[in-house]
Amino acid sequence: MELGKSNRGKSVAGERQWQIVNNICDSVGLSYYSCAIENMEKADFRIKLREVPHQPGVYLMKDRIGSIIYVGKAKDLRKRLSSYFMASRKMRADAKTRALIEAIWDFEIHVVRNEQESLLLEGKLIKDYRPRYNVAFRDDKQFLLLKINVLDPWPRLMMTRLKKDDQARYFGPFAHSTALRATVEWLNRSYGLRVCRPNEPGEVEYKHCNADIIRNCSAPCVARITREKYHQSIDEVCRLLEGKGRRDKLDELREEMSREAEAMHFEKAALLRDVIQNLEITLNPTRQFSRGRGLPSTVKPTEDLAELGEWLHLPSPPRVMECFDISNVSSNHIVASMVRFVDGVADNQAYRRYRIKTVTGQDDFASMAEVVRRRYSRILLENAQANPDIAAESQENVIEIQRRLAREGKAKVLLPDLVIVDGGKGQLSMAVAELRKLKLHELPVIGLAKQREEVFRPGHSEPILIPHDRGALKLLQRIRDEAHRFANGYNSLLLRRRMKESVLDDCPLINAARKKSLFKHFGSVTELRKATCAEIEACPGINKAVAQALFAWLEVRK
Repeated sequence: MELGKSNRGKSVAGERQWQIVNNICDSVGLSYYSCAIENMEKADFRIKLREVPHQPGVYLMKDRIGSIIYVGKAKDLRKRLSSYFMASRKMRADAKTRALIEAIWDFEIHVVRNEQESLLLEGKLIKDYRPRYNVAFRDDKQFLLLKINVLDPWPRLMMTRLKKDDQARYFGPFAHSTALRATVEWLNRSYGLRVCRPNEPGEVEYKHCNADIIRNCSAPCVARITREKYHQSIDEVCRLLEGKGRRDKLDELREEMSREAEAMHFEKAALLRDVIQNLEITLNPTRQFSRGRGLPSTVKPTEDLAELGEWLHLPSPPRVMECFDISNVSSNHIVASMVRFVDGVADNQAYRRYRIKTVTGQDDFASMAEVVRRRYSRILLENAQANPDIAAESQENVIEIQRRLAREGKAKVLLPDLVIVDGGKGQLSMAVAELRKLKLHELPVIGLAKQREEVFRPGHSEPILIPHDRGALKLLQRIRDEAHRFANGYNSLLLRRRMKESVLDDCPLINAARKKSLFKHFGSVTELRKATCAEIEACPGINKAVAQALFAWLEVRK
């Protein structure tokens, strides 16, 4: 694979992609960064740190090409982030930490409500992005949940890592497993819940159990408690796990701890202190950051869409939005992505990815033109095929026809209310030109330039600068970042496939059958390079013309 000394494309994000690109560059004697030309401008950390709040949250460190290289959490985001950029920190740090600090080009933060949420979000993001400087949370292990199967005759508390559709009640996830286990033990003991495994225990199980003797169980197996009263205890536990009555229960335990301390029963007071601490950690309200729901933020889809419509002077909020992004590593891998948001939420089933076919070399402008042309010509074609009775002499323009078909439920694919291209004036002008050719020039379209988050519109030389704390800009950033992620993922997939292919794939006259025969005969490309033209011709399936062409091709590339 040939790589030029400069590469104007965006590099693939993530550790595995970085390693693949680095290996390719090493093989041709180039450094990785010499191949990544469209680098990010390094942030001014002194200015940026002033805007970081003294609140708990998660931070994402990025390198010069925008790849996330480290995810961390902090009780105080400003203090933690400030420590990275202190000269003394770098001097005292080990080799790995120094390498991380030197690679940091920018960062972003996400504020959460408490430390438990920051731990949950940190784990999710590490699993999603797999940054190369993170070690913990890279496996597939999930945080613990509490499960109560209320349909059991005698329900009990169970810890699990998987949530199933089994009509049971689930609570969590819980960030601190030690505190959770201690809390479960206290709940079982305080409310007399059974811990045995049989679905409906009886006298046989009672003979082998000492929980009733040490007063840790209400012994439903031998009818020491009625089913109704036992289920009342289960309901109380469920309410407590939901956070109802949490404060009253903690106040009650604190009062009891004070009484025990005043009576100089210090061991009991210490036990109660531990119970209170574990309950506070376990029952602290947290949100579950599940895959596909995005990062926690101030984004509110309905309000943000309305605000975006106002900023862009649209007649109504853009309910359906489509965003395009181009990603390339070399001229061999130029791809594009299209992501679709409906009512401010990602519509994953409508995502599309493209291999650029008509562009030679790395040309983001021409690539953007191709993908916009292919996307919307395809929509018009599919809707026309689904509605062959559309009159060509209709007085309506193309957009009006498509909107009417959508209202009547006849459109196979809906036209978006807003088209977004990742880039500035160049990418935007190419998209507008293609839409004009398709008679879709009245379709609202904007360009979002990454460096200053400028919003460009057709016919306006000055960009719109939406404040960074506005939900409208956050929504645009969200769809742009999703398009970037999707394009990079496809580029990474193609790059991995390319790595598995032989250099012989680029040689004229060598098809799959001949390549297989050559490898079987010579064993490797290295041995093939040593062969003479006559020896190549002796390989089954290779005639004289093919042998001469292959020999000449290999000679040039020695």
